[in-house]
Amino acid sequence: MIELPSLKELLDAGAHFGHKKERSYPKAKQYTYMLKDQIYVIDLEKTREKLEEALKYIEKMATEGKALLIVGTKRQAQELVAQYAKAADLPYISYRWLGGMLTNFETIRRRIKFLDELDGKLSEENLQSLTKKEKAKLQEEANKLHKVFDGIRNLKKLPDALFIVDVVGEKIAICEAQKMDIPVIGIADTNANPELIQYPIPANDDAKKTIEIILALVSKAYQEGAKKMKVDKGEKLEKKDEKSVEVVRKGDKGVGAVKQEE
Repeated sequence: MIELPSLKELLDAGAHFGHKKERSYPKAKQYTYMLKDQIYVIDLEKTREKLEEALKYIEKMATEGKALLIVGTKRQAQELVAQYAKAADLPYISYRWLGGMLTNFETIRRRIKFLDELDGKLSEENLQSLTKKEKAKLQEEANKLHKVFDGIRNLKKLPDALFIVDVVGEKIAICEAQKMDIPVIGIADTNANPELIQYPIPANDDAKKTIEIILALVSKAYQEGAKKMKVDKGEKLEKKDEKSVEVVRKGDKGVGAVKQEE
């Protein structure tokens, strides 16, 4: 099991800072400890509890070979999302969520195919056939598409779940996930409705240190699950090979028995 951060580590990362009372969602109150100077303080015991639930779910997903899409487009999350998603070989969106990313997935795949073709046109072999102006125009278009699609270029089908850094900021992604019946795990600050997602993790979604702690654990949980899946597959293959050898042995005995009878 993944080791959870201590209360002190979460405290030092600023995970307990919520929003002002007037900006907080009523249902988020269940995850708060107190109201101090009109600002909600998140109960870090509950943060650890909900984080543990989410990590178990993510690890189980990985053991089943399911895809988790990590989404975080706010400034302080972008680099971290890319870093920890790549570490676990997971798809990610860190620049901008395009409408229809889930609900119109086939169109998104066509745009990615177009990007592949564009990269082909810009390859060294084809550069000589392009004018300087044409090359600049194509390169500009390719750069824009890379920002949006690089993290999901290998995503061939809809993800099995989403991990969201900011529940309020990524409301379009959550709305699309609901329409497609895709479960969502996410960091839910006090300004978010925790009931919008299946696995809310109550924490400060503005603090970079908090985001990093949680993303690192998400990445590690998925990697651990993926390792277990490989081990299980290896054991199944070994058992299959053993059965095959046993069948062959039995077959050999049968042949020998026939020869003896002859």
